[in-house]
Amino acid sequence: MRATSILKEADMTAENQKPEFAIEAVGLEKTYRASGKLPAKQALKGIDLKIRRGSIFGLLGPNGAGKSTFINILSGLVTKTGGTAHIWGKDIDAQPRAARSAIGVVPQEITMDPFFTPFESMELQAGFYGVPKSERRTDEILAAVGLADKRDAYVRQLSGGMKRRLMVAKALVHTPPVLILDEPTAGVDVELRRSLWEYVVELNKAGTTIILTTHYLEEAQELCDEIGIINHGQVIACEPTATLLKRLDHKTLVIQPTETVTTIPPSLAEFDTKLRPDGSLAITFRASETGFGRVMETVRSEGISIADLATEEPDLEDVFVSMTSDS
Repeated sequence: MRATSILKEADMTAENQKPEFAIEAVGLEKTYRASGKLPAKQALKGIDLKIRRGSIFGLLGPNGAGKSTFINILSGLVTKTGGTAHIWGKDIDAQPRAARSAIGVVPQEITMDPFFTPFESMELQAGFYGVPKSERRTDEILAAVGLADKRDAYVRQLSGGMKRRLMVAKALVHTPPVLILDEPTAGVDVELRRSLWEYVVELNKAGTTIILTTHYLEEAQELCDEIGIINHGQVIACEPTATLLKRLDHKTLVIQPTETVTTIPPSLAEFDTKLRPDGSLAITFRASETGFGRVMETVRSEGISIADLATEEPDLEDVFVSMTSDS
């Protein structure tokens, strides 16, 4: 899949006027009014979020945290209650059409007319955005997402993975500088997931800012330059991925004893020590409080000879759970 050719025709005036932030939200609020037996709900509680131009930004949070509300406000599907939001420097209230034209959104749900062909779906979408026929690149985009050979097939004949690719293609018809991917790999196979991410990375290298929501935290850790975490309608973290991973100050030393150990030695109880099924000892400690050397001295004091050892660092899932767990 080739993304560079899709974005190569840049307007030089626009190039010189690129904003520092692709998305900028200040004090963004949304309260859904009471309906029937459902009480009023404040979905967003003053969101402050700045997403740098040219980045791959991960927007994470548990179900119901406010991610979808935030995305829907940007895309014009939900009206905010308060605050401001800018897309590519355009205020979503003062310049709604310019702001909306600056983003392409790939929703989680696959929604398209099953009796249209991919070509017809793309042309219709381009028409919605007012792209003149002379400027449309429908065939080019379909080829880029690997659907050139399905150009004239009915959408109902496409596999789930192909439909997902078509959703991405439709979001690119107006060449937006910002692409929002809402759970793009939910329910797709490993091969499609890999090819989709390769394409997304290529788009990003060509200049597109990518905003990603996903429950596959290993994907976010691998792909994203920065990550924002939303919980209960508030941003609780927004940092470079490497910085966020350092928030957990624990490390785990995994020791494989030369001789079988059946119980955890008493002196190792001061650490979070577990005896794993393979017979290894997993000793978790806070790096800022306890040095590696002290842990090793404690192990040696128990007369444990070491056949092998390794260290384990916390991953994004550990950070996410520690920050969003209500307990």
